[in-house]
Amino acid sequence: MREFAEKLLTECDVAVIGAGHAGCEAALACARLGLETVMFTVSVDSIALMPCNPNVGGTSKGHLVRELDALGGEMGRNIDKAFIQSRMLNESKGSAVHSLRAQADKREYSQRMRETLEHTPHLYIKQAEAAEILVEDGVCRGVKTLSGWTYQAKAVILCTGTYLKARCVYGEVSEQTGPNGLKAAMHLSDSLRENGIELLRFKTGTPARIDGRTVDFSKMTEQKGDDTLVPFSFSNKAEDIAKPQISCWLTYTNEETHRIIRENIGRSPLFSGAIKGTGPRYCPSIEDKVVKFPDKTRHQLFIEPEGLYTNELYISGMSSSLPEDVQHAMIHTVPGLEHAEIVRNAYAIMYDCLDPRQLRPTLELKDIRGLYSAGQSNGSSGYEEAAAQGLVAGINAALKIRGEEPLIIDRSEAYIGVLIDDLTTKENTEPYRMMTSRAEYRLLLRQDNADLRLTPLGRRVGLIDDARWEKFLEKKDAIEREIERVKHVTLGTSEKVQKLLEGYDSTLLKSGITMEELIRRPELDYEKLAPLDPERPDLPADVREQVNIEIKYEGYIRRQRQQVEHFKKLESRLIPEDIDYDEVGSLRIEALQKLKRFRPHSLGQAGRIAGVSPADVAMLNVYLEQKRRENK
Repeated sequence: MREFAEKLLTECDVAVIGAGHAGCEAALACARLGLETVMFTVSVDSIALMPCNPNVGGTSKGHLVRELDALGGEMGRNIDKAFIQSRMLNESKGSAVHSLRAQADKREYSQRMRETLEHTPHLYIKQAEAAEILVEDGVCRGVKTLSGWTYQAKAVILCTGTYLKARCVYGEVSEQTGPNGLKAAMHLSDSLRENGIELLRFKTGTPARIDGRTVDFSKMTEQKGDDTLVPFSFSNKAEDIAKPQISCWLTYTNEETHRIIRENIGRSPLFSGAIKGTGPRYCPSIEDKVVKFPDKTRHQLFIEPEGLYTNELYISGMSSSLPEDVQHAMIHTVPGLEHAEIVRNAYAIMYDCLDPRQLRPTLELKDIRGLYSAGQSNGSSGYEEAAAQGLVAGINAALKIRGEEPLIIDRSEAYIGVLIDDLTTKENTEPYRMMTSRAEYRLLLRQDNADLRLTPLGRRVGLIDDARWEKFLEKKDAIEREIERVKHVTLGTSEKVQKLLEGYDSTLLKSGITMEELIRRPELDYEKLAPLDPERPDLPADVREQVNIEIKYEGYIRRQRQQVEHFKKLESRLIPEDIDYDEVGSLRIEALQKLKRFRPHSLGQAGRIAGVSPADVAMLNVYLEQKRRENK
């Protein structure tokens, strides 16, 4: 330890720039894999900061967190400690779109993550602004701070979030600061550009925070947490995380709110031209909503507590960059907020980020070896998208330093694979947000089976310990054994059977039938049939859930797995990094230009690049086959 402490001033294995959700996961992954890791942050007090919404998870984002946990990441375990309300979304719909969402105590979330980082061997935190990346002959060699101190590193991971040349704006107020008034990183962008990295200018925003003592909750609809808790981390059980929960509240804007916004729209930096960055399509400001949806008479607002030890409330759905006086006026038209006092004004934030098509599927820069990028610095939005990328970048940086094969997760394996593939192959004109509709194989990529899909990968790279691996194998075995048992349980036409079926308005039996066949009926499931199955073993809830889903949707799952097999064939046809596309022949000019620019990893990835047609992929496949035969 002392030897490294003496070397710390000049060298390390991995330098992580940024301590947000991407930076935390990247640094933890590298350190847990045994690499000496230094994490730089403009403020130690901003570690794992939640500058926007006070929650983790939600539609599709909950999938990412559970996948991250299955791989050995930290976000799921941390929110299980720091949540103040937990809800499973979309329960009235199919299991493929069920998504867990938890309100967080923002302060506790940040403190617990910092505590985890500070107690992780091989990991060191530095409050310093990284001002320059050091590159020699196309290889990243380290980082230089604003003070001029140099840190040699075998890999550098950019996790700069929304801090690069950040500018916060509301009304006529424009300040060169990062989120929550923290210091912006004003120098690194220039260094990135000097090294040939293309940057974009994006924008996001956050709503006002109000004083809970000035809110009339009687005019709102209460939203309580679930009675039955589901942990984010597969290492936890419901009883491990049980605690009293805090309510959220639902209210709405109205025509008066919209009138005030319309009358002041010219004072919004979004519409005056003061904001140059591109904002998120799927998380628009309230002024955007009013302008783009003029026929909508009201918009939902969720009033969410920011923690247990603060009166601050977050107005979800009311992001804005309108002037302070307009913010007061429009908020006071909302039922329950007539006398609300603003603690923090809403604002928009503009920042630099990379065009992520410059990245490999490992999140390493194509043109600078040893330099990785993750999170909002890749043009994505959201804590969950950032954390997922951070974990993948950290793992791959560590594997490369150790001389091992990289971890590449494809679209058929995880939402994380969809996220990274979309970022690295598709044009990114606005902050990217994960959605279930982006995943072609979402019946297979459910949040409930993330551990079954990804724990073996986490084990392979070294982030799943022996105890957790044994529990995983026990669960997997229990599921398989119970599915096999259920297939051989036969039910007759007894009065007990017929009465239960009648109670669920299910067709009565005329002859014997297996339990498996009954479970497949839409109105029935594994749990409802328990009274007819006295030999059923006492199994954990997560095992019972998997048994039910695997049996009920077996036909659909089998069909989607066949589609994945076809997808895998194209993904497995790797394209050599040194390929000369001019030699391929018969490629259209647009396809030739796009392939040269983005240099895809595989035939499958090539086919997902805008401007590359199936015919181009076919010609490329023929060329690769010819080369393979020549090299035999």
